[in-house]
Amino acid sequence: MEMEKEIQELRRQLANQPSSPSAPPPPIKAPPSDTASPRVSSIPSQLDQYINSEQAVSSLLDLRSGIDGSSQRRSPNRQFRPSRRLEGITLSHDQVQELFHRFFTLFHPFMPLLEPSITSDSYYDASPLLFWTIISVAARHYSPDLSLLPALSTPISHLLWATLADVPQSYVVVKALCILCLMMQVAMQIGLHRPSHAQEFARFKIELREEEMKDRVKTWVACNIVSQRVATGYGQPPSTVYDWTLSPSVWSETNYQLPDEVEARLNIERFCNKVTKSFYTNRMDPVGLVSDEQRSVMSDFMARDLEEIEEKLKLGASAVTFLYLRAAGLHFRLSAFFDSPDSPDYQSHLFSLWQATCSFLGCVFDLSRTGNGLLPYASNYVLQMIVAAGFALLKLLNSSFADKVKLAYGRELFQKAVQAIRTISVAVNDLPSRLAEVLAQMWRSGGSGLRSGHGQGDWLENSLQLKTRCRMSMSLVYDSVWRWREEFQAKGQGNLETAVKNPTNPDSNVESSASSTVDAALPSQGLLGDSFPPGSNNLFGESNYEVFDPLGWMLDGFVNFPFDVSETPGMT
Repeated sequence: MEMEKEIQELRRQLANQPSSPSAPPPPIKAPPSDTASPRVSSIPSQLDQYINSEQAVSSLLDLRSGIDGSSQRRSPNRQFRPSRRLEGITLSHDQVQELFHRFFTLFHPFMPLLEPSITSDSYYDASPLLFWTIISVAARHYSPDLSLLPALSTPISHLLWATLADVPQSYVVVKALCILCLMMQVAMQIGLHRPSHAQEFARFKIELREEEMKDRVKTWVACNIVSQRVATGYGQPPSTVYDWTLSPSVWSETNYQLPDEVEARLNIERFCNKVTKSFYTNRMDPVGLVSDEQRSVMSDFMARDLEEIEEKLKLGASAVTFLYLRAAGLHFRLSAFFDSPDSPDYQSHLFSLWQATCSFLGCVFDLSRTGNGLLPYASNYVLQMIVAAGFALLKLLNSSFADKVKLAYGRELFQKAVQAIRTISVAVNDLPSRLAEVLAQMWRSGGSGLRSGHGQGDWLENSLQLKTRCRMSMSLVYDSVWRWREEFQAKGQGNLETAVKNPTNPDSNVESSASSTVDAALPSQGLLGDSFPPGSNNLFGESNYEVFDPLGWMLDGFVNFPFDVSETPGMT
């Protein structure tokens, strides 16, 4: 009752108060969005910080009624600074600013889609889903509040589905979906692939400004980049659409040039798409593989294309862009595992794979030594390629090929690769920590890259041939995990939940890796991290993430064996 009286008194005083001689300036409004959701507005160029007296009274009424809304508190200069709330999670203005700074400093370099100069409030006004997606990504390895990421898991899931159910969509929502890797169909439904004809995909009349047109093109580029990486990392056919809109000739006609970093990464993913379609889409083969002769000829062309891209990048590309270039090279050279041992180019292709693996891992380790030490914040795609590189070393160094390279250097690379995967891990028993443990166990069982140890693991054959062949360049990873299950889990030795608590050290001279490090430049605090798995597509929590990850199924024993490794000819 006392609060009601105070509110009534405030209203009476406001009614008797003369109007102010100088009204506050009106906010700068954003241009209308073509398919803006009724609940989501476009990004304004400036946030209106002014809150008048009537709004203050409304806030008191909300407080009395228990309505949350967007909480407010005053800054030292008397401006109201909003806090943000999602279900039961409330973040102060200062927390939001800190998390946005973390996102653009540590995570944004892996996918430079967003504009750092836009305020957090503007991102919230544009799309709450985009705002909370940024917060969720930034919450990885967030030491001030390690509980934030797991707490966001369920609310972000609810917000995602609520946003997708709200039709029509704003193209700004696609930016959030790009970060979440769920974007291609929505992007095409709202016409991002035809930015100059957006009206044909909209329910309402729209007027596209030049800046919005450019942003649409950039968003469509990001959709294809992310889609290609998801396909490559999971060994699936890509759903990319490298169409007229992504042609450099179009950019010159429209007087628009993509940012150098974005264009470079688009060209890298185009190359990955070319590799996938050239090597793994043969309609005359049950699993899509081309013949050894075709692969050999196309490899020469691919090598030249990769050299041309690298030459262009030497003019000033970032370390992260070079990392993606080396990942593309690894994707290309992993095709060596499909060569027949009788092929004339077999040994040379294996050596090219060795070089590509070493180059990629070198870039990975450089990411920890230079700049902000970005490795713990790497994307899921980077993790997948590190895992592939680790399994490639496992195969090569425990085979007859090991006689042709420096074993000591190879063993060091493998140990660093395992440590890098554990650095990316953000939760005990998450997918990265388990994959690192699988690699370490197989390495120790197979002889740790020592020629004298080959007899210790009969399951690790010398032939380098793969039984799993339907996962394109990632077939190596899936094949190796099958073999681990056959050797360890099927015999009751594969309890990863217990093993990751005292992780195996791949160094054959040390029993436990819990207290040892291979390279001081690699951060050690992420060895057994305390949040959720890495990457831009797994923000909803470990359990939900692994529902859609076949490697998680295999490690958990939810997938039956399609074959018995021990009964396969040549697989001993």
